[in-house]
Amino acid sequence: MATVAEKIAESLEQLKQLQNAENFVVLHGTEQLSRVHLTRLLSEGWLKEVVKGWYIASRPGMEGDTTDWYTSYWAFMSKYCTSRFGDSWSLTAEQSLDLHSGNTTVPIQTIIRNPDGNNNVTSLLYGTSLFNLKAKLPTSIFIHSEYGVRMYSLAEALVFVSPTYFRQNPISARTCLQMVRDESEIYGILADEGASTRAGRLVGAFRNIGRDKIANNILAYMKRLGYDVREEDPFEDKVDNISPVPVSPYVARLTLMWGQMRQTVIDNFPVPASVPTNIAELLKQLDDKYTEDAYHSLSIEGYKVSDELIEKVKSGNWNPKEEDKDAHNALVARGYYQAFQAVKTTITKIIEGTDAGTAVDDDHGNWYFEMWQPMVAAGLYKPSAIVGYRNRPVYIRGSRHTPMNYEAVRDAMPEYFRLLREEKDPAVRAILGHFMFSFIHPYNDGNGRMSRFIMNTMLSTGGYSWTIIPIERRDAYMQALEKASIEGDIADFTKLIADLLR
Repeated sequence: MATVAEKIAESLEQLKQLQNAENFVVLHGTEQLSRVHLTRLLSEGWLKEVVKGWYIASRPGMEGDTTDWYTSYWAFMSKYCTSRFGDSWSLTAEQSLDLHSGNTTVPIQTIIRNPDGNNNVTSLLYGTSLFNLKAKLPTSIFIHSEYGVRMYSLAEALVFVSPTYFRQNPISARTCLQMVRDESEIYGILADEGASTRAGRLVGAFRNIGRDKIANNILAYMKRLGYDVREEDPFEDKVDNISPVPVSPYVARLTLMWGQMRQTVIDNFPVPASVPTNIAELLKQLDDKYTEDAYHSLSIEGYKVSDELIEKVKSGNWNPKEEDKDAHNALVARGYYQAFQAVKTTITKIIEGTDAGTAVDDDHGNWYFEMWQPMVAAGLYKPSAIVGYRNRPVYIRGSRHTPMNYEAVRDAMPEYFRLLREEKDPAVRAILGHFMFSFIHPYNDGNGRMSRFIMNTMLSTGGYSWTIIPIERRDAYMQALEKASIEGDIADFTKLIADLLR
């Protein structure tokens, strides 16, 4: 007779097969798993019920953790709504533009349009909900390539989005406007609807981002059809750092976020002292801070690291092939030490005259390699795992912010380093250098450590001191990053780092 453990293992094998077939496992009743396996996995914590009869994959011991739900959210919406409403549903124009623009933040409430909707709310996990709005569907349906949700096409969403969207979500709105390659599809929708007011709003919106040709063409086309179009700018401000040609939504979003946030950083950060010139003195100051920095930086990531362990790896009296091979914390500590030495090399190059953004662009891959080289030496990682950017999705535990998909990372990182190179203010390079790197999350692991290395490289070469974020401030630190990612407000993060400088 099979033991309890063997039965659980049998059920887990069934779940594993489903996970191999789909990125996100969302189960409805016993359609994909037998009642026996479903009940067993649910009771052991390997499944979590969202609403009656609907389940997502989970992990025992993580009760109350939001990560499983946030990572499965959009896949759940797609399967749940399609099961209930067939093809007769769609996201709103507003939430469609969010996804078109690369903003995959989990909303507190998702609103779907449904011709037979009942205007009722379905409560979901962790305070989220679904509102079933009785409303007609868009003329054409766009299926999101990653999540499978039904939504407006980009052109139709821009036509029918509410005027307040441009004011409340300017980054997403401008990103979507920037994605438009030509206005031909927008023409047809405006003409068929006789939407002169909407046309005037889009004319003003395109002109706001410097795409005057599209604005003029829409205006002329609608007037030729006999419509009285009055141009109106729906945004509250103007920006001057937008590319005149269509770009990836991820590139557009980074550029707009940088432009929106940089003045907040400048307004809330102290003026730097003189840039250091004595390299030996600066490197000694960094060495003096190493032990404290390693302790707090690794503790923020959840690794249990002692001062004794740090000193052991620092002294070189530690060999992963002879001892501690299976001690993950020791390997991480050694990697941090090696990466710290690589960062000092980059700092030296900057003090000697290399542009800071260029130096970090050239060297950050080496930092990452050194950070994980002990894992390779111990036989725990393949060499390919520590070379290049990630090739799979990653998620931030407990965060409503979902880092961009791994294919988008290839677009985003060159733009990130362009912004870093062209930024002249050292405080902006430090604060946004940290935040944007973390926002993109280009690596499989270690993004927090890399972000803090980038921040401190910019601080220590820009007239500020190397700044340690203590484990005691971890919650405030994570909340500030979350606020910047979800709300686009960098003020709390800027003030936190500025306060730690004192």
